Amino acid sequence: MRIGLTGGASSTDRIVRQARKAEADGFTSLWFASTVAGDPLAALAVAGRETASIELGTAVLQTFPCHPLLQANRAAAVAEAMGRPGFTLGLGPSHESVIREVYGLSYDTPGRNTEEYIRIVTALLHGEDVDFRGGAWSVRSEGRMVAAAHEVPVLLSAMSPRMLRVAGRYADGTVLWMASPKVIESRISPAIRAAAERSGRPEPRIVAGLPVAVHDDVDAAREAVAATATSYAGMPSYRRVLEEGGASSPADIAIVGDEESVRRQLQGLLDAGATDIWAAIVPVDDEPRASIHRTRALLSALTAE
Repeated sequence: MRIGLTGGASSTDRIVRQARKAEADGFTSLWFASTVAGDPLAALAVAGRETASIELGTAVLQTFPCHPLLQANRAAAVAEAMGRPGFTLGLGPSHESVIREVYGLSYDTPGRNTEEYIRIVTALLHGEDVDFRGGAWSVRSEGRMVAAAHEVPVLLSAMSPRMLRVAGRYADGTVLWMASPKVIESRISPAIRAAAERSGRPEPRIVAGLPVAVHDDVDAAREAVAATATSYAGMPSYRRVLEEGGASSPADIAIVGDEESVRRQLQGLLDAGATDIWAAIVPVDDEPRASIHRTRALLSALTAE
């Protein structure tokens, strides 16, 4: 199994140590939110130089606050600084509550905004000069884009039909959060794969992110997930995908149970169409360190199979 973990720490030194350990334990990737260490890109560049093969990705950087030409140049700079392949740029439009209330920006057309953004960023990272005038974004790159020293795959946080079409047509796949196997199998996988096929693109990646806890007390594990995931349940996009999967909260779709149960559930994600698993390990309060160690040990063993 291709299994990655949630990355994140309060300093570059700690992120580097985290990346080294994850690589030593056999994990294929680490995924970093946009707010890690203020901005994860500088730390990822350093961590990439201190590791040999682990994929370091963003899940996800917000599109609205950063012009696509600047974003593409930032990604190319990270790829050059790492000195090796392995940086993946995960992008997403974030949420109306963040874009309007925090940044004070319009969130009127997230679909059009994201489609134009991904179209521009991917073209720039493929070495194209871009002269584009859109409804949301415009750019005339004319040599203002540095060449990427290594390939930078782009993943889009895509769950709606339009976003999945965009991800399949322009990006290298999607990075998901809170999508159950049912939703991946019934809608996400068929939609993004069909879009990629129509556009003559390779088979897309589907990185499925869910909370994971190996613990004998399933109820306690779900309570731990509920305590750490309350903000997601209140966001409309996550609420819709949870309800589509027959869940009322993130705890309902978390991967929890003993080793054999968690193994079966992870395999279920792959059977549903996921290509990669992004495991967000959740500590269970009665024995947090022990539960983290137990979960990590199983996940590490599964990556070696």
